[in-house]
Parts: sequence; structure tokens; C-alpha cells
Amino acid sequence: MTSDAASARPDPTDEVVDLCRDLLRIDTTNTGDNDTSVGERRAAEYVAEKLAEVGIDAQLLESAPGRANLVARIPGTDPGRDALLVHGHLDVVPADPDEWSVHPFSGEIRDGYLWGRGAIDMKDFDAMVLAVVRGWHRAGVRPSRDVVLAFTADEEAGSDYGAHFLAREHRHLFDGCTEAIGEVGGFSYSVDESRRLYLIETAEKGIDWLRLHAKGRPGHGSFIHDDNAVTALAEAVARIGRHRFPVTVTDTVRAFLAEVSDVLGIEIDPEDPETAVAKLGPIANIIGATIRSTANPTRLAAGYKDNVIPGRATATIDCRSLPGQSEMLEAQLRELAGPDIEIEYIQRQPALETTFDGDLVAQMSAALRAEDPGAHPVPYMLSGGTDAKAFSQLGIRCFGFAPLRLPADLNFSGLFHGIDERVPVDGLQFGVRVLDRFLRNC
Repeated sequence: MTSDAASARPDPTDEVVDLCRDLLRIDTTNTGDNDTSVGERRAAEYVAEKLAEVGIDAQLLESAPGRANLVARIPGTDPGRDALLVHGHLDVVPADPDEWSVHPFSGEIRDGYLWGRGAIDMKDFDAMVLAVVRGWHRAGVRPSRDVVLAFTADEEAGSDYGAHFLAREHRHLFDGCTEAIGEVGGFSYSVDESRRLYLIETAEKGIDWLRLHAKGRPGHGSFIHDDNAVTALAEAVARIGRHRFPVTVTDTVRAFLAEVSDVLGIEIDPEDPETAVAKLGPIANIIGATIRSTANPTRLAAGYKDNVIPGRATATIDCRSLPGQSEMLEAQLRELAGPDIEIEYIQRQPALETTFDGDLVAQMSAALRAEDPGAHPVPYMLSGGTDAKAFSQLGIRCFGFAPLRLPADLNFSGLFHGIDERVPVDGLQFGVRVLDRFLRNC
């Protein structure tokens, strides 16, 4: 290839901005209902088109009409090595335009940020991956090991139509994959002007979504009524919502606290993690939710008329269990709810935990330090859940590694499912450089 042709190739660090903006402009709202969820097939087709432009074949796989997933394999130079899975979801949670400073699906660039629903959860990573592999194929670069790309639907509602569908119905597409990277990890937290922690996800809490059902005697709203389903449900919900489950320091949290103690130069007692977490500033929300199981009421439903006492009332509880504590959590919830409240599981997916060691972790750390000499990679537990829950069932060791260097004053955790979600443009470009280096060498 001539030097002129090489110079005409788009730079992946520039292209990532356009790719991410295009993805943000595709409304892929996942409401949890097939009839009202939109855009996943259109986004998957966009990704397929961008891969096809550089000669990468991909399979589009629908689990239901419109619920589209995409899988592609990039052959490595060493067929004897195990493959790496790189996965990202294309769906996003709903957004109300009236609450935002910009339209959530505008993909607007303002003040050095790219704004839109999905900017950090997780179309930024989707765009980074696309930019890297497109750059490789234009330049004739091949990774050492096979890299399997998976762009999924339905992560925001439990992954039944996305990663779980792929793992269940198309597991052969992941043959040879022993390790994986996806969300949420590799993002920075500034200690001072010269040092940054980069949190790499090695664990995530379990998903235990419940519905509580209370039954009572229906009747007229003007009568004295001791058998009221709404009252019984409200009391159960209040008990659960106010309860604080016991503090438990897992291996991942213990390792995180040890690393933080060393970097910050402060004494941290791992047996008193709440005091330690209080010293962590903007990431306290992320870490604070990983020292105990949680149960948060999110929805209530009862009745059909103002003056009629209903015979049934329901509530939804979003529970997240620490590794190994799902059954213990259930027992505590049943005690809190009381004997007359029925408990139904909507989603039950296990917590995950792996160790912060091995060649893959070493390559993540090396790639971060090469682009940021002040980087200090540390393991952490994600308080939410990801598609890793599905892929781990295939025996794949999963990490959260979607690298971003963030401004010191950005409330990163507050942007997840929040208003005015946005990603720094230079953070996107940093992520491309880190991923390129990591994926070439891992």
C-alpha cells in the first residue's frame, strides 16, 4: 500500500466519535416488553454494515422479532490459542427528553462530551470495538488469538433475548472462548493530578428481582376493613426497603481495599469497610453497594377504583446478592415479608467472582499504563449485573474492561441510567488506544 493510501485511512481514534454518535442516534430503548422495545435490529444491522465494509462477516440472530444479536469471529494468527470474547449490548434504558439538557437520542457533542442515552452504557464501548477492528482490517492487522465479537440485545432487562439466548441456542459460536471482556470496568478515578485508579471488574453481584403479592378481602372503601391487601403489602415493602443486610467483605472487596490503602497511603481496616468507603469520594456509591446485599422496592400496583379496596396488590423489589448469598438473601426476605406475602422470582441470576491475576489481567494493566503512566489498575465488584452472567455459563472467565480516562470531577456512577448521560470525547479516544494495544497483545 502506498503512503498516500495509508494516510487516507481513517484514524480509529477519530472514527470512534462518529461511530458512537451514529449508535446513539438509533433509539434502542428496552422497556422490558417486546411490544414496546425498539431499535435493536436496526442497531445490529448498523454494526453488521460497518463490519462488512472492512470485510468482516457477521451473523445476525433474532431471538424474537426485532430482538437482534450479532456475532462475528476474527481469526487470530495462532490457531492453537484459546479465543477471547469481546461483548457489548446495544439496548438502552428509557429516557424522558423533557428531563435532559439535550435530546437523549441526538448524539450531540457539547463541552467536550458526546451526549446521549447509552453514551456510557454502553454504546461507547461498542463504538470503541468497532473502531479498533475496522482499523485492523484496513491496515491488515490480525490479533494473536481469535477474537469473537458479540453485540447483544436485551441486557437492560435480564438478557433473555440477548446473551442468554446466544449462550443457550448458539453456544457453538463461542467455541474456544475461555476469557471475555465487557462492561463495566477500566474506568479511571483520580487520586490526584498524577495518579489514577482504574477499576477492573472481577466480580458482580447476583440479580434477584422479585414480585411480592398480597391478597385480601375486597370491599367498599368506606367500611372498616382489617383484611386489606394494600396495607399488608405496604407494610412488607416498608420492612424490606428499610432493612440493611449485614456487611460482608468478599475476596474482591478485600483486594480492592488493600490496593486503595496502598495507593492512598492511608490505613484501611478491611473489617470496617463502611469507614473505608466513606473516604472514597465519587466512587463511594459504586463500592458502597458491594459490601452488603441490597433490596430496593421499585414498583407498586394495586386497585382499579378510588373507593374499592382491591383483593390483590403487588410490588417489585430489585435485589442484588453478594457471591454465595442468594439463598441467604431469600430466607431473610421471606422473614421480612411475613407468612402471608407470596414471593415470586422474576429474574434470578448468580453473582460472579474471579481473581485479579493471569496474563489477561497483566495485559489490561500494561495497556492502561502505556497510555497513562499514572494508571494503577485495581479489582472491584460491580453492584449491578451484565451479560457476563450468561457467558460465564459457557465456562468463560469474565472481566469488565471498557477503558475510559475520565475527568476528575465527573460523577461517572451517577450517569448510569441517569439524566444527561455523556462520555468525554477524549475518553473515547483513550479507550480506543488502550483496547487496540490490549487486543493486539493479550
